[in-house]
Amino acid sequence: MDGIIALWKERGMTSHDCVFKLRKILQTKKIGHGGTLDPDVDGVLPIAVGKGTKTIEYLQTHDKQYTGEITLGFSTTTEDISGEKVEVTPILAPLSEEEVDRTMASFIGTITQVPPMYSAVRVNGKRLYEYAREGLTVERPKRQTTISHFERISPLVYNKDNQTLSWRFNVTCSKGTYVRTLAVDTGKALGVAAYMSDLTRLASGGLTADKSFRLQDIQTMVEQDDSSFLLPLELAFEQFQHINLDAERYEDVRNGRFLSVSDYPSISLSAPVACYYHEKIVAIYQQHPTKSDWLKPVKVLRINE
Repeated sequence: MDGIIALWKERGMTSHDCVFKLRKILQTKKIGHGGTLDPDVDGVLPIAVGKGTKTIEYLQTHDKQYTGEITLGFSTTTEDISGEKVEVTPILAPLSEEEVDRTMASFIGTITQVPPMYSAVRVNGKRLYEYAREGLTVERPKRQTTISHFERISPLVYNKDNQTLSWRFNVTCSKGTYVRTLAVDTGKALGVAAYMSDLTRLASGGLTADKSFRLQDIQTMVEQDDSSFLLPLELAFEQFQHINLDAERYEDVRNGRFLSVSDYPSISLSAPVACYYHEKIVAIYQQHPTKSDWLKPVKVLRINE
């Protein structure tokens, strides 16, 4: 069994839980996921099965889409709803929608983020959440991410009793973006503490919510001998430039040989190339680092079909 699954991860489960359960349902060990979702977050979790596991690094290059909620008035240790309250800045009067929208728009483009302490980023061989659980704070490496869309999609809701202000948003962002940090930074730009009070992932790895399946759906389909939940490997490479191999070049790829750049004048040498044979992805090639007239294999996906 080889392919990709658009799994709808439900809240309360870790991404690892999903992989563990799918191994039992599909009766195969070779399964991985493409992009962790926190237990409190639901949404699309790309799952790779069999030879599909070779596509995970490419699935993760796609932009991701989320819908969620930002709350102003206090921040938390984890930057989301699961953490403990740390900084309180009561909202004494509602802000204007214009000010909120203007602030959100300022984040569109390439931005710099500092990963939250409760994250899986490694510092000195140790994950940040391990330091955080020990009550330690360490210097964290800054990273650049791209926000292509960040928009308020609901009215501002002012809670006079709690002295908080909330609204819902949609965001489209690049790999490596921490949406909870984006929520916190939005609050900082408005001059108050904030946290991400809700989040759902709508799209990841080219997979969307409307084409996803829950674990129980997959269980039922397997029992009915229905494998239509399994998507082809090719889905991971839809955004890649690609070339179609003839029989002779396919044999070259099967044997790990270089391909001549001159045979494919239309390709861009600055990006990887997906090689297809009979409409199936077989390998990823890129320009050789020292022999510029040749393309070299960087990932072989299937060569025996």
